Amino acid sequence: MTRTVYYTATTLDGFLADEHDSLDWLFTQPLDEGGMHDYAPFIAGVGALAMGATTYEWLLDHLAGTGEEWSYEQPTWVLTHRDLEPVAANVAITSGDVAPVHAAMVEAAAGKDVWVVGGGDLACQFAEAGLLDELRLSIAPVTLGAGRPLFPRPFDLRLVDHGRNGAFLCATYDVVGRRAVA
Repeated sequence: MTRTVYYTATTLDGFLADEHDSLDWLFTQPLDEGGMHDYAPFIAGVGALAMGATTYEWLLDHLAGTGEEWSYEQPTWVLTHRDLEPVAANVAITSGDVAPVHAAMVEAAAGKDVWVVGGGDLACQFAEAGLLDELRLSIAPVTLGAGRPLFPRPFDLRLVDHGRNGAFLCATYDVVGRRAVA
């Protein structure tokens, strides 16, 4: 069964990146290969990806800096209102409601999971549409005080698993639903 998963790393105070979209805090943290939330088995179970424009542009800038090429084999949808160009044949640039895009992603995933790569606002759009099943978080022992929030709207989650990988506290949550705000 296809699940839609927001798999990401976050700081202890709930930021994905600093206010300059830097992930420097992330790359200084030790990981145990094969530990909880290990990337290799996760990506092997992913059949389609969704990401926002900031994540897409960060990836492209990172790739340009390393000389690497687009490495995702899975069909990838970039949801944005910006005028962006696809970097590979399997990348689609789209805008609008996430629901019809999600249906296409589930079909393309062919029984594997859909990965909401980032950012937090995009993950919330899927959650608000009732289409986000799970958050898999690797929580770093770092605080930033400001930046790109992990999940910027109120939702109830249910902890289903937790553990450690190197410096990271790993937690898996099911999305219960929108939190009623008085």
